[in-house]
Amino acid sequence: MGTAPGPEGAGPLQKDSKVAVVKVQAVGAAPKQVTMKGLYFQQSSTSEEITFVFQERLLTEMKMEKDFFPVGREVAGIVLDVGSKVSFFQPGDEVAGILPLDSEDPGLCEAVRVHEHYLVHKPEKVAWTEAAGTIRDGVRAYTALHYLSHLSPGKSVLIMDGASALGTIAIQLAHHRGAKVISTACSLEDKQCLERCRPSIARVIDVSNGKAQVAESCLEETGGLGVDIVLDAGVRLYSKDDEPAVKLQLLPHKHDIITLLGVGGHWVTTEENLQLDPPDSHCLYLKGATVAFLNDEVWNLSNVQQGKYLCILKDVMEKLSTGVFRPQLDEPIPLYEAKVTMEVVQKNQGRKKQVVQF
Repeated sequence: MGTAPGPEGAGPLQKDSKVAVVKVQAVGAAPKQVTMKGLYFQQSSTSEEITFVFQERLLTEMKMEKDFFPVGREVAGIVLDVGSKVSFFQPGDEVAGILPLDSEDPGLCEAVRVHEHYLVHKPEKVAWTEAAGTIRDGVRAYTALHYLSHLSPGKSVLIMDGASALGTIAIQLAHHRGAKVISTACSLEDKQCLERCRPSIARVIDVSNGKAQVAESCLEETGGLGVDIVLDAGVRLYSKDDEPAVKLQLLPHKHDIITLLGVGGHWVTTEENLQLDPPDSHCLYLKGATVAFLNDEVWNLSNVQQGKYLCILKDVMEKLSTGVFRPQLDEPIPLYEAKVTMEVVQKNQGRKKQVVQF
């Protein structure tokens, strides 16, 4: 979500805190107010259906209710006010960040309260929508390629679903570090998009028809050595009879990933329920390969990681500023359309990152 100058007051703030109040972008002038409108989701107690609702609350009275959960965590905005212990920011600073999992304020709100350790300065030349729309995928790409797989120049990297929001940023980061990139495309449009990438991708594997042999293509491209790093977008775990048709067509089997991994390779997976049988583990052992789970939320589970996390956020902003990261974003949408847009996102009907602009 992007931000721009808005009202200079957003309700009282505890002055002895390390919390800042950030104004989320309002297009044009807006009157001073203390009641904030935000988007929440509500899960029915009788079913798994999720309903999105707008609520107006006083900023100082926003407390987590068991029936309503805040929506939107990637934010970019202007600091309105700061607590007395805030040392990194002052009112008027342009910032971007990711709200923590336990945030009581929705990012889809006119103003939010956030601890300074979750924010970094936004470079002036970076657009609000780019900052909010890229920061999450930037963190995920850094986590996968730098911290979980130790990307370095000359390495070969397979990035599944390279035209996705995460895939796009991961490809650009891998190219920036001098890696050889192979990617998969889930449609003809995605294939054409990837073939236009500069620097060019070594090979684009079209999996849209369900007939592409991902393992064979990767082994051919690497002279039979296998790839050094794999960042998947999910994998098939079971036999053809036990998998949904869409997953069967677009995703490789876990055995394909193990086969195409090179000696000492790193497999970074987004498959949270990955199941490896003893023969799978034995094959990975023989290759000296590793499996790591991509969960970017772990950065905020321990204060020990705070310094590294802030360095990642700053580097993401820097690479946006220098043009290394060039995100594929849909046109920003106004707040009043956010409810409908979130319902579309929940149904996985959108490919590009959606950004709400105030």
